[in-house]
Amino acid sequence: MTVTKDESSQEGADDKGDMPAVGAGADAYTPSGRRLERERYKRARARRATAIAALSTLVTAVFLYLVVVSAPGWERTKETFFDGQYAREALPKVLEGLWLNVRLLLICGVVVLVLGMLIAVARTLPGPVFFPLRALAAAYTDFFRGLPLIINLMIVVFGVPALRLQGVTVDPVLLGGTALTLTYSAYVAEVFRAGIESVHPSQRAAARSLGLTNRQALRYVVLPQAVRRQVPPLLNDLVSLQKDTGLVSIGGAIDAVRASDIIAQRSLNYTPYIVAGLVFVALTIPMTRFTDWVTARMDRRRAQGGSV
Repeated sequence: MTVTKDESSQEGADDKGDMPAVGAGADAYTPSGRRLERERYKRARARRATAIAALSTLVTAVFLYLVVVSAPGWERTKETFFDGQYAREALPKVLEGLWLNVRLLLICGVVVLVLGMLIAVARTLPGPVFFPLRALAAAYTDFFRGLPLIINLMIVVFGVPALRLQGVTVDPVLLGGTALTLTYSAYVAEVFRAGIESVHPSQRAAARSLGLTNRQALRYVVLPQAVRRQVPPLLNDLVSLQKDTGLVSIGGAIDAVRASDIIAQRSLNYTPYIVAGLVFVALTIPMTRFTDWVTARMDRRRAQGGSV
């Protein structure tokens, strides 16, 4: 078989990644037959893998369904936790209460990020003059990370109104949001502090050598790198905060959890709890998948030697 010069050049380009020729007189790039065959093979493998995954998922789902519905006590369980009538009754009220949880997440999330950043910066301030500030920031994070959130909520939601202080709110939503902010700002502060300390000291030294002050070096050099590195754990904390907003119901706030509890206590059927739980899961899954995507993306860039 005779191979022409053009064909030999085309195969060589294919072996090097099918890079098009560069030059004023270069022809338009045309994939080689080997390249097209390889792409067809990859597509066929992808279709085969998708079909196998779908079939195995279907078989597993059918198996689990048969195991569950044939288990002893399934009918009673279905009546108690999966009653369609109570689910239809609870869903609108749960969704109405969920709006309160979403607002708490948005407001508390912003405050937590700002307060956590300030505490982290206070813990990393250099010099003996800032020792009292570093000690106070460390004491704050140690205390609220060790204090169970439910106890913090009870102290703030029930204890603050008992003081009967003039001008202090007794709104359980505001008090519950305050308790959430106090606890989660301690966790977020440690995340930020880990990010700040992960930045090599040479970065700060280089910034100072360029004439930047300590504050400017922190703002323009250290913090941007620290925040980028800590995006995945920060998103994980926000996911946890989204779920824990349901704890404000202990003070009587009508959120998704409290709305389901009202119906469950009245009917002695626990389907509303399942509805509320599924609503929170549906709200959390997109945030979790986004966190996984960000983590994977940053890992790929770090493996390739890129900036994170």
